[in-house]
Amino acid sequence: MEIRPVPFDHPDAVKLNDEVQAEYAVRYGDDGDETYLEPAHFTPPNGLYLIAYDEAGVPVATGGWRAQETNDEGYRDGDAELKRMFVIEQLRGRGLARRILAALEADARAAGRTRMVLETGTKQPEAVALYVSSGYQPCEKFGFYRFHDSSLCYAKQL
Repeated sequence: MEIRPVPFDHPDAVKLNDEVQAEYAVRYGDDGDETYLEPAHFTPPNGLYLIAYDEAGVPVATGGWRAQETNDEGYRDGDAELKRMFVIEQLRGRGLARRILAALEADARAAGRTRMVLETGTKQPEAVALYVSSGYQPCEKFGFYRFHDSSLCYAKQL
Protein backbone atom coordinates (compact mmCIF):
# COMPACT_ATOMS: atom_id res chain seq x y z
CA MET A 1 0.00 0.00 0.00
CA GLU A 2 1.06 3.52 -0.72
CA ILE A 3 -0.49 6.36 1.27
CA ARG A 4 -0.18 9.77 -0.31
CA PRO A 5 -1.67 13.25 0.10
CA VAL A 6 -4.21 14.39 -2.47
CA PRO A 7 -6.61 17.33 -2.74
CA PHE A 8 -10.07 16.65 -1.32
CA ASP A 9 -11.54 17.23 -4.79
CA HIS A 10 -9.14 14.82 -6.54
CA PRO A 11 -11.15 12.33 -8.67
CA ASP A 12 -10.05 9.38 -6.48
CA ALA A 13 -11.11 11.26 -3.34
CA VAL A 14 -14.47 12.07 -4.90
CA LYS A 15 -14.97 8.41 -5.87
CA LEU A 16 -14.23 7.13 -2.35
CA ASN A 17 -16.28 9.92 -0.78
CA ASP A 18 -19.23 8.81 -2.89
CA GLU A 19 -18.72 5.25 -1.60
CA VAL A 20 -18.60 6.30 2.06
CA GLN A 21 -21.67 8.49 1.61
CA ALA A 22 -23.56 5.56 0.10
CA GLU A 23 -22.56 3.41 3.08
CA TYR A 24 -23.72 6.09 5.54
CA ALA A 25 -27.03 6.29 3.70
CA VAL A 26 -27.56 2.54 4.08
CA ARG A 27 -26.50 2.47 7.75
CA TYR A 28 -28.51 5.51 8.81
CA GLY A 29 -31.34 5.55 6.26
CA ASP A 30 -30.62 9.08 5.09
CA ASP A 31 -28.62 10.93 2.44
CA GLY A 32 -25.21 10.49 4.08
CA ASP A 33 -23.08 12.93 6.05
CA GLU A 34 -24.33 16.47 5.51
CA THR A 35 -21.38 18.16 7.23
CA TYR A 36 -20.15 21.01 5.04
CA LEU A 37 -16.69 20.26 3.64
CA GLU A 38 -14.67 22.00 0.98
CA PRO A 39 -11.28 21.22 -0.56
CA ALA A 40 -9.59 24.20 1.12
CA HIS A 41 -10.34 22.68 4.55
CA PHE A 42 -7.76 19.97 3.85
CA THR A 43 -4.97 22.17 2.47
CA PRO A 44 -1.72 22.08 4.48
CA PRO A 45 -0.84 23.41 6.97
CA ASN A 46 -4.49 23.64 8.08
CA GLY A 47 -5.41 20.12 7.08
CA LEU A 48 -4.45 17.09 5.06
CA TYR A 49 -6.26 14.51 2.98
CA LEU A 50 -4.76 11.08 2.36
CA ILE A 51 -5.60 8.22 0.02
CA ALA A 52 -4.18 4.72 0.23
CA TYR A 53 -3.57 2.99 -3.09
CA ASP A 54 -3.11 -0.75 -3.56
CA GLU A 55 -0.32 -2.32 -5.61
CA ALA A 56 -2.32 -1.79 -8.82
CA GLY A 57 -2.81 1.92 -8.09
CA VAL A 58 -6.47 1.54 -7.12
CA PRO A 59 -7.69 3.92 -4.38
CA VAL A 60 -8.82 1.83 -1.42
CA ALA A 61 -8.94 4.06 1.68
CA THR A 62 -9.13 7.70 2.71
CA GLY A 63 -8.94 9.99 5.68
CA GLY A 64 -8.33 13.63 6.40
CA TRP A 65 -8.12 16.25 9.09
CA ARG A 66 -9.05 19.93 9.10
CA ALA A 67 -8.20 22.66 11.59
CA GLN A 68 -10.90 23.93 13.91
CA GLU A 69 -10.98 26.73 16.47
CA THR A 70 -13.48 27.64 19.18
CA ASN A 71 -16.88 28.29 17.62
CA ASP A 72 -20.60 27.85 18.20
CA GLU A 73 -20.47 24.19 17.07
CA GLY A 74 -18.46 23.16 20.14
CA TYR A 75 -14.92 23.01 18.76
CA ARG A 76 -11.93 24.25 20.76
CA ASP A 77 -8.86 26.21 19.76
CA GLY A 78 -6.22 23.84 18.44
CA ASP A 79 -8.61 21.09 17.36
CA ALA A 80 -7.92 18.93 14.34
CA GLU A 81 -11.12 17.30 13.14
CA LEU A 82 -10.88 13.86 11.59
CA LYS A 83 -13.09 13.43 8.50
CA ARG A 84 -13.91 10.79 5.89
CA MET A 85 -12.06 7.84 7.35
CA PHE A 86 -13.01 5.00 5.03
CA VAL A 87 -11.66 1.68 3.81
CA ILE A 88 -13.32 -0.26 1.00
CA GLU A 89 -15.15 -3.31 2.31
CA GLN A 90 -12.81 -5.88 0.72
CA LEU A 91 -9.76 -4.54 2.62
CA ARG A 92 -11.22 -3.92 6.06
CA GLY A 93 -9.62 -5.53 9.09
CA ARG A 94 -6.06 -5.30 7.77
CA GLY A 95 -4.87 -2.27 9.73
CA LEU A 96 -5.14 0.21 6.88
CA ALA A 97 -7.39 2.65 8.74
CA ARG A 98 -5.01 2.52 11.71
CA ARG A 99 -2.08 3.45 9.41
CA ILE A 100 -3.99 6.38 7.94
CA LEU A 101 -5.09 7.50 11.40
CA ALA A 102 -1.50 7.46 12.69
CA ALA A 103 -0.30 9.49 9.70
CA LEU A 104 -3.07 12.05 10.18
CA GLU A 105 -2.34 12.37 13.89
CA ALA A 106 1.37 12.88 13.22
CA ASP A 107 0.66 15.53 10.59
CA ALA A 108 -1.83 17.41 12.78
CA ARG A 109 0.63 17.33 15.69
CA ALA A 110 3.41 18.67 13.44
CA ALA A 111 1.04 21.45 12.31
CA GLY A 112 0.63 22.54 15.95
CA ARG A 113 -2.80 21.06 16.59
CA THR A 114 -3.30 19.97 20.20
CA ARG A 115 -6.35 17.70 20.06
CA MET A 116 -7.77 15.36 17.41
CA VAL A 117 -11.56 15.15 17.49
CA LEU A 118 -14.03 13.09 15.53
CA GLU A 119 -17.71 12.42 15.24
CA THR A 120 -19.02 9.00 14.34
CA GLY A 121 -22.29 7.26 14.95
CA THR A 122 -23.96 4.47 16.84
CA LYS A 123 -24.30 2.42 13.64
CA GLN A 124 -20.53 2.38 13.05
CA PRO A 125 -19.23 -0.01 15.72
CA GLU A 126 -16.08 -0.76 13.71
CA ALA A 127 -15.14 2.92 13.76
CA VAL A 128 -15.80 3.20 17.48
CA ALA A 129 -13.59 0.15 18.12
CA LEU A 130 -10.76 1.63 16.04
CA TYR A 131 -10.85 4.97 17.81
CA VAL A 132 -11.17 3.60 21.34
CA SER A 133 -8.32 1.14 20.73
CA SER A 134 -6.25 4.09 19.40
CA GLY A 135 -6.63 6.10 22.60
CA TYR A 136 -9.69 8.22 21.84
CA GLN A 137 -12.12 8.94 24.65
CA PRO A 138 -15.73 10.12 24.57
CA CYS A 139 -16.02 13.91 24.76
CA GLU A 140 -18.65 16.61 24.67
CA LYS A 141 -20.57 16.65 21.41
CA PHE A 142 -19.58 19.08 18.68
CA GLY A 143 -20.15 19.68 14.98
CA PHE A 144 -23.08 19.39 12.63
CA TYR A 145 -24.62 16.34 14.36
CA ARG A 146 -24.09 17.42 17.98
CA PHE A 147 -27.84 17.38 18.68
CA HIS A 148 -28.48 13.94 17.14
CA ASP A 149 -28.98 10.97 19.45
CA SER A 150 -26.97 8.69 17.15
CA SER A 151 -23.93 10.99 17.24
CA LEU A 152 -20.84 9.90 19.19
CA CYS A 153 -17.90 12.27 19.67
CA TYR A 154 -14.36 11.33 20.66
CA ALA A 155 -11.11 13.20 21.31
CA LYS A 156 -7.43 12.46 21.81
CA GLN A 157 -4.74 14.84 22.99
CA LEU A 158 -1.97 15.16 20.45
